[in-house]
Amino acid sequence: MKAAWYERQGPPSEVLVVGEMTTPEPGPRDVRIRVAASGVNPGDVKKRQDTFGVGMPYPRVIPHSDGAGVIEGVGDRVSSSRIGERVWCFGAQSYRPFGTAAEYVVVPDYQAIPLPDGIAFEQGACLGIPGITAHRAVHVAGSVHGQAVLVQGGAGAVGQCAVGLARHAGALVIATVRSERDAATAQRAGAHHVIVTGGLLADEIVGRVFASSPDGIDHIVEVAFHPNISVDERLLKQGGTIATYATGDPTPEIPFWPLVFKNVRLFFLGSDDFPTADKIAAASALNEALECDWPGFDVETRFSLESIAKAHEVVEERKLSGRVVVGLQFEELAE
Repeated sequence: MKAAWYERQGPPSEVLVVGEMTTPEPGPRDVRIRVAASGVNPGDVKKRQDTFGVGMPYPRVIPHSDGAGVIEGVGDRVSSSRIGERVWCFGAQSYRPFGTAAEYVVVPDYQAIPLPDGIAFEQGACLGIPGITAHRAVHVAGSVHGQAVLVQGGAGAVGQCAVGLARHAGALVIATVRSERDAATAQRAGAHHVIVTGGLLADEIVGRVFASSPDGIDHIVEVAFHPNISVDERLLKQGGTIATYATGDPTPEIPFWPLVFKNVRLFFLGSDDFPTADKIAAASALNEALECDWPGFDVETRFSLESIAKAHEVVEERKLSGRVVVGLQFEELAE
């Protein structure tokens, strides 16, 4: 089969290789998916860059954790009725060397989620990391029904999912974005109110949030913990909560006493290590949202497997608000 891989970390054009390798066989509790589309996430790029200094966890890494396609083989402890099922998958390259940037991928049975009728493979290929992270970020502190939820960075991949899932759960959803273009993305995802923060001072941002939710915010989904924590503290109600999954500064300062006096609860989220039950619950909720009122992602750019290095470069540049996918067999599998 054809696949992409790297055996050392570095710039995409220097380390990513496309070639032939042996088609993987499913283990007893695995399924083998013929991949139609492979999603490119910032986390995939960071692993290839060695952003966190972990080094090469395996001698060869086939990148990308998320993908979608059709099950065409199963292990002997998996029902053969799954063969032919359209699915999306998550975690293919989480603590594993073999991701979805290949014609075939093998994952544990529970990580292959039925793709709802009418949902394109490329949409399914975008769901895993951002969708599961967003679901946990929205619900980690409990139900948000009837609450005011602020999604910082509502146009990002996780942000869009968080907006859609929070609205679907019955929250009043306020999203912050950097530009008018991003505002349209957050509105499409389902935000009730969108605040464009570009050029605004902290006091102005706080004022606009309170204009949308005069009593303050119950829960914040935070994409930029370091620069935003002081604003977040001012916005939160007594007993409010923050769920954060990213920061620019790895050792950020926090307004400790103001957070203490408000009895704020703070959750740090790393999607690879969520409990399995939470990942499965998130997958179910994402499918439910797609089948109801959430439009999913705007897939902005598509690349062939042979152009995977360019796909990684586009994600690195962060100039797009839409998602980037690598397509393998869209047309053939759509028949």
